[in-house]
Amino acid sequence: MLEEVFETFRKWIDNRHEYARAWKERTQNKVVGYFCTYVPEEILYAANILPVRILGSHEPPTVTEPYIFAMYCHLCRDCLAQGLKGKFNYVNGIVEGQSCLHLRQAFNAWRLHIPTDFAHYIYIPHGVQNPHAIQYLTQEFAKFKKALEDWTGKKITNEDLDRGIRIMNKNRELMRRVYEYRKLDNPKITGLEAMEMVLSSQMTDKEEHSKLLERLLEELPNRKLNRNPGVRLMIIGSEDDDRVFMKNVEALGATFVIDEHCTGSRYLWDDVVPDEDRLFAIASRYVKRIACPSKDWAEFTRVNHAVRLAKEFKVQGTLVIQNKFCDPHGIEIPPLRDALGSIGVPTYPLEFDVTVPWGQFRTRVEAFLETLTGLEELF
Repeated sequence: MLEEVFETFRKWIDNRHEYARAWKERTQNKVVGYFCTYVPEEILYAANILPVRILGSHEPPTVTEPYIFAMYCHLCRDCLAQGLKGKFNYVNGIVEGQSCLHLRQAFNAWRLHIPTDFAHYIYIPHGVQNPHAIQYLTQEFAKFKKALEDWTGKKITNEDLDRGIRIMNKNRELMRRVYEYRKLDNPKITGLEAMEMVLSSQMTDKEEHSKLLERLLEELPNRKLNRNPGVRLMIIGSEDDDRVFMKNVEALGATFVIDEHCTGSRYLWDDVVPDEDRLFAIASRYVKRIACPSKDWAEFTRVNHAVRLAKEFKVQGTLVIQNKFCDPHGIEIPPLRDALGSIGVPTYPLEFDVTVPWGQFRTRVEAFLETLTGLEELF
């Protein structure tokens, strides 16, 4: 029964486009694709719109050269390639929350060259540590709400916003409860399974996803994995939805007990705290959430968060991943190395491209794991 839950997560990821098309036909409601997790899904759910995250397919992009620089990261090029190939031809609109230059260009190229009924760019402040950021973002979310109302012809009420907040908060809370089982000496869920759980939540109706999470949480306490957890790893850094990489690393005698990226814990770690001004409450969540490094300045707050996660989940080593040409995540590698090293957690950086050269990575990861095993034997 429990394996059926994980199989459903996998099926939703593998058949994400078929799922969205079926949802659209069944509900007769709109589907909107979004590029960055700073897009407030609460407002989309309030408008009865299904938000689906636009991600790539890990195929070398062959159609993006006329539209986007080849020196931009593979994520934005792969996302745009999926649009150009018609994979997302069921979405009624696209939305981007200001994140990085690369994804902004993917959004603009999509808006200009791929027919769509609705395109909206939300100016998320980069300086989220600025005391005026919440008020500014509240105004941006008001513009977004108005744009959706004009597009759909339907007013979004406070009750609608309350419903959107409840849907998102419940889904996040349930996934965080699952993450608690990763803290155990013998985790009841692998890193790959956790990734598939979170990824599928970004591609499906959150209410349906939450029902499956409730089933998972009913049975998870009694689960016994027939595997040695081995070395306890954290993976941190750029967007990562490479399930093959996760599976291969865990097959080497390790378990990813925690992750810190936008297809993992960073997506679900913070809730919306209710407020009489609903848009202010939603804006507060997105300003105060665990920040993407493109916004994590002047102080590197994510470094302290990573240290806390490493302690809570009893991490022995960390793989720091950087998508090729991703400067924000590249800049944070030295402070992450120093901070995690200060608590005895070694780090190892890996640079990802659109396809992962597992042969080379295997040798490097095996050597890192052997180093960690050797350290354990010394102490």
